[in-house]
Amino acid sequence: MKIHEYQGKELLRQFNVPVPNGIPAFSVDEAVSAAEKLGGPIWVVKAQIHAGGRGKGGGVKLARSMDEVKKYASEILGMQLKTHQTGPEGQKVNRLLIEDGADIKKRVLLQRSD
Repeated sequence: MKIHEYQGKELLRQFNVPVPNGIPAFSVDEAVSAAEKLGGPIWVVKAQIHAGGRGKGGGVKLARSMDEVKKYASEILGMQLKTHQTGPEGQKVNRLLIEDGADIKKRVLLQRSD
């Protein structure tokens, strides 16, 4: 089953799993409106395609102002995003997820112990 991140998070939310607040957007204007609705001061502008590696491919940006939300949404929407899962042809970005951001200093990855 292929679902976008925002759809998966909505399902998790229905079962009281804590996930960041986010709003899908299909245009730059909708992205700015979503950021305004979420409040600030930091938002994550995320490409919604059916592939991992979106951040490494340039499809995830941290915005610290409304001008940056607008800039990143303009850059990401319509781009042909290429990741290790899309292959060289990539996938066209037609929708975004605008999400509450966190001003973190360090990303911590947890290791599974199988």
